[in-house]
Amino acid sequence: MSASNKFDAVIIGSGPNGLSAGILLAQHGLSVKIIEAKDTIGGGTRTQELTEPGFYHDVCSAVHPTGIGSPFLNTLPLQDHGLEWIHPDHPVAHPLEQGNAVIASLSLDETLQRLGKDGKNYENLVADFSKHWNKLSKDILGPIRIPHSPLLMAKFGWYGMLSAKLLANSIFDTTPLKAYFAGLAAHSILPLEKAFTASFGLAFAASIHSVGWPVAKGGSSTITNAMASYFKKLGGVIETGRYISTLSEIDESELFLFDLTPHQIASIAQHELPNSLKNKLLSYTYGPGVFKMDFALSEPVPWENPECSGAGTLHLGGTLEEISFSESQIWKGKQPDKPFVLVSQPSLFDRTRAPEGKHTLWAYCHVPNGSDEDCSEMIIKQIERFAPGFRDVILATHTMNAHEYEVYNPNYLGGDINGGSQSFKQLMGRPLLKWDPYQLPVKGMYICSSSTPPGGGVHGMCGYHAARSVLKNEYDINI
Repeated sequence: MSASNKFDAVIIGSGPNGLSAGILLAQHGLSVKIIEAKDTIGGGTRTQELTEPGFYHDVCSAVHPTGIGSPFLNTLPLQDHGLEWIHPDHPVAHPLEQGNAVIASLSLDETLQRLGKDGKNYENLVADFSKHWNKLSKDILGPIRIPHSPLLMAKFGWYGMLSAKLLANSIFDTTPLKAYFAGLAAHSILPLEKAFTASFGLAFAASIHSVGWPVAKGGSSTITNAMASYFKKLGGVIETGRYISTLSEIDESELFLFDLTPHQIASIAQHELPNSLKNKLLSYTYGPGVFKMDFALSEPVPWENPECSGAGTLHLGGTLEEISFSESQIWKGKQPDKPFVLVSQPSLFDRTRAPEGKHTLWAYCHVPNGSDEDCSEMIIKQIERFAPGFRDVILATHTMNAHEYEVYNPNYLGGDINGGSQSFKQLMGRPLLKWDPYQLPVKGMYICSSSTPPGGGVHGMCGYHAARSVLKNEYDINI
């Protein structure tokens, strides 16, 4: 640490990526300060009483396959700092008409028994990726590099480069399994006709049968609270309630990491960045937004298929064709009447989330970027479609449209929760087409947000790779 600067590095933003970057730098002896604009840390992992007292809702992310499957987070002693993962009976369910549903279990064998004649096709597609998740995750949760596992990545790339729609129709014979794969791939928030959308479906399917899709006991905020506790134990400092509008407001360091998206960086560092770089950052593309709805319930959701009550996550959208149409409409700036809805029911497995006998429900659908449309009725209808009588168990609701999401967290421009479109172009060059996408071409400036590889998710890997870049470029430390 130099005499003129209090800290070796300052990180702006306290989401999982900012905290991961801070932890790795602190582990290597650097003095680090994290500055957060809000009064509480967390980014996309805050938990609040949004509906009624005693009902605890995850404001953003609720289910964490990439969290429990993160190569970096798994090296941290977060369980010693309050993090406890809870696994639902089944990670994922995809309800269909007439009480039918695809139920995916942590056990691949158990899942295959449910799939009937399509089970062998599913096994051939995902078994290797599930079995070798520890290797695969190191390659897919990072920047473009020579892979650690070339043959495994070659197979993943062969299937993953396809569109989700093409892969599902080519591999699977049955309507239910095609729909199930479409639901997994729709987490990309891209039209399912687009190349490389199959990679999202493959990665999420593999995670189901390797690490599962758990919730964090007490809410998603316990993830970043545990990370913050460990960061502080390493000597790190966190300052909340301090909004940074320009870099000149920070005199604690000359080395900055931004847990922010490109447009915000262009604004905050407008006097330090050359115009050419600012223009590149401002040309960065953001994807669709989300409309989020939280429910306080008098009893569990009355799913037509009882096994859906054992699922932590449900994908509601019907067939592959329905989901594909819905997602393509969003990208055309249109709001479909029957949107693809993602649902989580954490209180069935975590009794800290609601008063005795009561429950919480978390749901959202994709909407055009910046939309202020109220999609409440659309979401309720999609739930009722597979759970007749759902309206009768609703005690209270809370909603956030895409614009309100941006107000809540400026990282979510237009309601985009992934830090930018996950199109092929921006997967290859996110946010800039560089071998090291974390280092800005300005001395002492790095990006550690989900606007860098591997993109959205509570995995901390963007921050981890950004911190590695700092250690290599500023301190000649290679890890």
